[in-house]
Amino acid sequence: MVVRYNNFIGGKWVNSVSGKNFENVNPATREVLHLFPRSEGKDVKGAVDAATEAFKSWRLVPAPKRAEILFQAAALLTERKEEFAKEMTLEMGKILKETMGDIQEAIDFTFYAAGEGRRMLGDTTPSELPNKFAMSVRMPIGVMAAITPWNFPMAIPSWKIIPALVAGNTIIFKPSQYTPKSAYNLVKVLEKAGLPPGVINLVFGAGSEVGDPILEDRRVAAITFTGSNPVGTSIAERAPKTNKRISLELGGKNAIIILEDADLDLAIDHIIWSAFGTSGQRCTAASRIIVQKPLLKDLTERIVERAKSLRLGNGLEPKTEMGPVINSEQLRKIHQYTGVGKGEGATLLCGGEIAKNGELAKGYFYKPTVFGDVKPNMRIAQEEIFGPTTAIIPVNSLEEAIEVNNSTEFGLSTGIFTEDVNNAFIAMRDIYTGIIYINAGTIGAEVHLPFGGTRGTGNGHRAAGQTLLDECTEWKSIFVDYSGKLQKAQAID
Repeated sequence: MVVRYNNFIGGKWVNSVSGKNFENVNPATREVLHLFPRSEGKDVKGAVDAATEAFKSWRLVPAPKRAEILFQAAALLTERKEEFAKEMTLEMGKILKETMGDIQEAIDFTFYAAGEGRRMLGDTTPSELPNKFAMSVRMPIGVMAAITPWNFPMAIPSWKIIPALVAGNTIIFKPSQYTPKSAYNLVKVLEKAGLPPGVINLVFGAGSEVGDPILEDRRVAAITFTGSNPVGTSIAERAPKTNKRISLELGGKNAIIILEDADLDLAIDHIIWSAFGTSGQRCTAASRIIVQKPLLKDLTERIVERAKSLRLGNGLEPKTEMGPVINSEQLRKIHQYTGVGKGEGATLLCGGEIAKNGELAKGYFYKPTVFGDVKPNMRIAQEEIFGPTTAIIPVNSLEEAIEVNNSTEFGLSTGIFTEDVNNAFIAMRDIYTGIIYINAGTIGAEVHLPFGGTRGTGNGHRAAGQTLLDECTEWKSIFVDYSGKLQKAQAID
C-alpha cells in the first residue's frame, strides 16, 4: 500500500484544499513510493496566514531559547541519520554513502547555526557626540519562503531554514516535488523538537502551482531559492513587484585545473569523484577538466578508464558507485547534450548513452560520459548539463587555464592541482569563483565557511559561514542619547 502524506500548516498535518496528490517515484526502479499533496494557491494562503500569525510571538522568544529547539532538532537528526539516508536514496537515487553525508551536513549545519542563538552579533561604536551610545542589532525579516532543490534534499533546506528560524523568522517551505519525503522528515523533526505551530509550514507541490502564489503574496517578505538559472531569473524579475528580498544560489560550470607538476594519481581520484558523484547532479560538479598539454594524453586515458569502470546501480546496493539521475526529463536533457557535443566537433571518449542493460533499464541511468578535443567556447564547456558528463580542455599555461576557467557565465567552484606554491597563490588571486580548492576537486564545502558564487551563479548572497544570517535578518541602528538635551549630529550649530 502506498502511504499518503500531508502538508504541515499552522502546526497541523493537512491535505491540500483540492485533495489532489502527486506520486513520489524511485528513480532507480520507477516504483511509486508515496503520495503527497499537490498544493495550490489556497494552500499557500493558509500557510502564509499561519506564518504571519506565528511571527508575532516567535520573534519575541529569546534567541537562546529558539536555539535550544534547534539543538534538539540536530540531536534527533543524528539519532535517525541512517533511516533518513535510506529514504533519501530511495527517492532521489544517490548512493547511501552520499545520502549519509547529506544528512550529516544538515546535522552539522543545524548545530552550527543554532549557535547563533547566543551570538547574533551586532556592533557597538563610539558616538560623535558626548553622552550618547551607538550600536546596531539584527532583527528578523518576517515571513520567509525557502524553495529548495532535489539534489541535496536535507542539507540545502537546513542552510535556508535553520538560520532563519534562529533569527526569529517564520517559514514557508516549498521543497522539490522529487524529494518530498526528505522534506517531510526534516519538518517532522522540527515539530518533535518543539517548534511552535505556524513557525514552519510545509507546502508540497509543483513549482509554479506553489511558487507563483508565494511570489504574489505581499506578506512573504523574502525568498531564498536554490535551483536552476531560468527559475532564479524569473524570481529575480518578479519578486521586486511585491518588494521581496531575494537570495539566489543558481548554476555552476565548475572546472578542475591540472598543471603539469600535479600529482596525477591524486588529481584523477578527485576528478572522478567531482565529475560523477551524485551522477553529476551537483551545482559544484566538475564538468570541465582544464589540463596542461604535457599531461593531456596520460590524464585523458586514465579518466576514461576510470569512468568506464564505475558501477551503476541502485544506491542502496553497497557495490554501487553511481546511481540514477532524478527523472526522465533530466535523462533526456543529459543525452541531448551528448548530441550537442558531438555536433560541435568534440570527441566522445566514453559513455554518451542511456544505460538499458539488465536492472538499469528500469530506472533513469546514464553512463559516465567524457568528451575530448573540447574548445572553451563550445556549449558543453559553457552550459550547465547537471549530469555525469565532463569535458577535457587542453591549455598551454596556468594563465590560459585561469582565463578558460573564468570564461563562463558561472562562478561557483574551482579546483587546481599543482605542487608549486607560487602557482597556487596566483590561482587563489586570479580565479574568480566563490570557492577554490587547492589540490582537491570542486566539491566538499564545509558549513563554517561561506558557500556561493560569482557572476550567474547567484545574486551575491552566501549561505553558511559567518554570512549565514545575512539573508534572513535586517540591520537596525540604535542611538541612546543620555545627555538630557538637544544634541545635533554632524556638528550642526
